[in-house]
Amino acid sequence: MDMWYNGDGGKSKQDAGKEKEAMKQGITIQERLKDLRTERHLKLEELAAATGISKSALGSYENDDYKEISHKSLVELAKFYGVSTDYLLCLTENRNHPDTELTELHLSDSMVELLKSGHINNRLLCEIATHEDFVTLMTDTEIYVDGVATSHFQNFNSLLEVLRGQILSQYQPVEEDTALKALEAMQIQEEDYFCQVTHQTWDTILHAIREAHKDDTDSAPDGSNAMKLIKVAKKALAVPGSYLDVFAALMCTQLQIRYEKLSEQERTVLKNVMKKTPAYKDSPLSRMKRR
Repeated sequence: MDMWYNGDGGKSKQDAGKEKEAMKQGITIQERLKDLRTERHLKLEELAAATGISKSALGSYENDDYKEISHKSLVELAKFYGVSTDYLLCLTENRNHPDTELTELHLSDSMVELLKSGHINNRLLCEIATHEDFVTLMTDTEIYVDGVATSHFQNFNSLLEVLRGQILSQYQPVEEDTALKALEAMQIQEEDYFCQVTHQTWDTILHAIREAHKDDTDSAPDGSNAMKLIKVAKKALAVPGSYLDVFAALMCTQLQIRYEKLSEQERTVLKNVMKKTPAYKDSPLSRMKRR
């Protein structure tokens, strides 16, 4: 859901457009606010007490539904979390280094162009690079690329080949001799070794990041119908009451009606109508009892 804050005089169309684009490409303002709060293990009540912003307002800022953030609240939250307002608005990914010079990062022009192009997921790249095992991956990669260990592999393999030759000349064993096969198998190919080592480190990094984001259905691309369906279903299943309530909530979502805003009388009328539709009668929900 698109969101922008309502500051003094409002935002310009250009700024609002940037914010919307940032949300489409990465994290939303709602997610960012929730992430900052959960990082500090704060409940909404505790954050409200610390900032002077009401619990209901704070909750609405983290909710999927549209809610404007006042300029005062935006500044107060940025001050409390020790970040810039641009960071809260998803205009930057930098909390602590907003003014870092590009030359300090030693990035090539090609890398800068790639990061600006939007062709890759920069946030995912940052998570990979900041994983605790990434330094190990880079070290192993540098050793392989620079050929630091090449001579050691060659010397080791040559020694094994000399030993194998001596056994062949002195004892003339059969070709299927176990000791000879073992000496041959012990020879290590440099590329095979480093591919195996770096593959294991990559697995560790990628599995950790995937595990950290396993519940992030909102982070799926806009075109992912499956993720949208999961998000809608999860929200509907959170509706209290029977599975008829869940079904009615799902139907309201399709019709862009906020089920939670309906009066009790309106919900009753809607559920009575839903009972008559084959879509509900044939649905597994109609045969399930909620615990």
